[in-house]
Amino acid sequence: MLVVATSGAGFVLGSGHVIDLAALCCTCAGTMMVAASASSLNQVFEVQNDARMKRTRQRPLPSGRISVPHAVTRATTIGIAGTSLLAWKANYLAAGLAACNLGLYAFIYTPLKQIHPVNTWVGAIVGAIPPLLGWAAASGEVSLNAMILPAALYFWQLPHFMALAYFCRNDYIVGGFRMLSFSDASGRRTALVSFRNCLYLLPLGFLAYDWGITSKWFALESSLLTLCMTAAALSFVQDRSTKNARRMFHASLLYLPVFMAGFLLHRLPKVEADEELLVSETQEFISDKTHKSSSWRRELKNGDQSQVRPPVAFASVAPFPFLPAPLYVSPDS
Repeated sequence: MLVVATSGAGFVLGSGHVIDLAALCCTCAGTMMVAASASSLNQVFEVQNDARMKRTRQRPLPSGRISVPHAVTRATTIGIAGTSLLAWKANYLAAGLAACNLGLYAFIYTPLKQIHPVNTWVGAIVGAIPPLLGWAAASGEVSLNAMILPAALYFWQLPHFMALAYFCRNDYIVGGFRMLSFSDASGRRTALVSFRNCLYLLPLGFLAYDWGITSKWFALESSLLTLCMTAAALSFVQDRSTKNARRMFHASLLYLPVFMAGFLLHRLPKVEADEELLVSETQEFISDKTHKSSSWRRELKNGDQSQVRPPVAFASVAPFPFLPAPLYVSPDS
C-alpha cells in the first residue's frame, strides 16, 4: 500500500491543472499488481528464511497455507497483468520502470539480503522508483523535477530500515539475513548512517520550492518535519538503545505520510507541457496566416482581382467592435 501511495503521489505531482482520475486509478492498480508480484517472488525465494523468523513464520508459504507453485503462478500472472496495464493505460516508460523495479527487487535485492549489508541501499533504490513511475505515467517523461519525491523516499528508507534492523537484529540473524547492524556491535555505524540520511532530507523542501514544484510553505513545513525526525536519529546516536531505535522507527513512520501530504497540498501544477502546447499552437496559427497572406499577394500580382478580396485588417475592427465589417464591391458591378 505504501508503494501504491507513493506512485499515486508521483502521478499527481507530474500532472498539470487537470488530473486524469481514470489514468491515476489505472496507474495505481498496475503498480499494486507489480508490487504484489515482487513481494510474492520475494517470499518464494525466502520461504526457508521466513520459517525461522518470528515475525514472518505465519506468512502463507512458511505456514503451508499455499504451495510454492501456486505462489509462482500468482506472481507471474499479476506481474505480467500489471505491466501490461501500465503499458496500455499509461505509457511504455511507466511500464518499463515497473518491470525493471520488479526485476531489481526480486532477482537482485532479495538474494543480496543473504550476501552483503549493501542490500539496504539497493532496497532504497527499489523504494524510490514508484513515485518516479507515477510521474512518468502522468507526464510521459522523467525530468529533474521528478526526482524530489524519489530522493525523499531513498533517504527516508535508510533510517527507517536501519532502526528496524537494529531492534530486530536477533530475528534477522536467525533468518540468515546480512544487515549492517550484525557487524556493528556498538550500533554506532548504524546510528550514524541513520542520522546522516536524515540530514540529506533537509534541503529537499527548499529544492521543491526553488524549482517551482511547491509553494514556499512546503519548504518551511518539510524542514520542521525533517528536524523532528533528525532529533530522533540524534538521540539514537547519543544513546544506542532499543528504545531509541524504536522511537526513530516510529518517527519515520510518521514522517513519510505527512511529507507526502504536504507535498501534494502545496504543489504548483506542472504547466510546462501546457505552455509548450500553447506556443506550438500560436506558431502554427501565425504560420497559417502568413501562408494565406502570401497566397493573396501572389494572386493579386497575377491580376486576378475579380476573385480576390483583401483580408480585413484586425486593427480596423478590433478597436471598434460596434462598427460593421467593411463591404467590398466587385469591380464588375
